[in-house]
Amino acid sequence: MDELQLNPLYEKVISDLLEKQYSVVENFFPLEEVLELRQSLLTKYDDDQFKKSAIGNWTNEQVMKAVRGDFIFWLDEANCNAAETRFFSRLNDFVDYLNRTCFMGITEQEFHYALYPEGTFYKRHLDTFQNDSRRRLSIVCYLNEEDWQPEYGGELAIYIPENGTERIENIYPVQGRMVIFESSVLEHEVKPVKQERLSITGWLKTRGEVIF
Repeated sequence: MDELQLNPLYEKVISDLLEKQYSVVENFFPLEEVLELRQSLLTKYDDDQFKKSAIGNWTNEQVMKAVRGDFIFWLDEANCNAAETRFFSRLNDFVDYLNRTCFMGITEQEFHYALYPEGTFYKRHLDTFQNDSRRRLSIVCYLNEEDWQPEYGGELAIYIPENGTERIENIYPVQGRMVIFESSVLEHEVKPVKQERLSITGWLKTRGEVIF
C-alpha cells in the first residue's frame, strides 16, 4: 500500500465526526467548481430534467408535499459532464482516505442535485430506511448565490442528542459550504425557504443489509 499523506481538511472532518457526529466544512470544493456545478444544476432544471422528490426508498416511495417540496436530478457517475466528473473525483479521493484511515467500508455512493422552490421545506427525518441500513454518511454541498442571507431561510436544522435532551444546530446554506453527518444517527430538517435553494446532496454507503 502506498504511504498515505495526511490531509488536514479530511482530518478535520474525521475529528468532527468522532467528536460531534457532524462536520461543517468551508471550501471543500474550489469556488470555480462550485459555480460550475451550480450552472450544471440550473441548466438541467431549465431543461425540465428534474422530478418531484419522494419519501422513502424504491420499496415504499411516495410523493408527499406536506413533508418535502424539493425537486431532484439523480447523478450517474458513469455519465457525467466535466463539472460533475470533477465533483466525483474529489469525493472519491475523500472516500478512499476515509476507508484507509478509518476503515469505514464505504463501497458505493448516490448523489443528486436538489432545488427547493420558494416556500418549500423538508420536515424532520432520518436518512436511513427501516429496510435499508447502508447509508453511513450524509453529505450536502450548497450551490446558492454568494450573498445568501439568514432571512432567506432554508437552514439545515440538525437535532443533536445532548445530556438526555437535544440541541438544534442551524446551518445556513452558504455557497460552497459542505455539511457531513452520520445518516443513521442525526435527525434533521430543511426549514422553509424564501428563495430558490440549490445543493448537491447524497450518501456514502456501506454494504449493509437490504430487507425486501
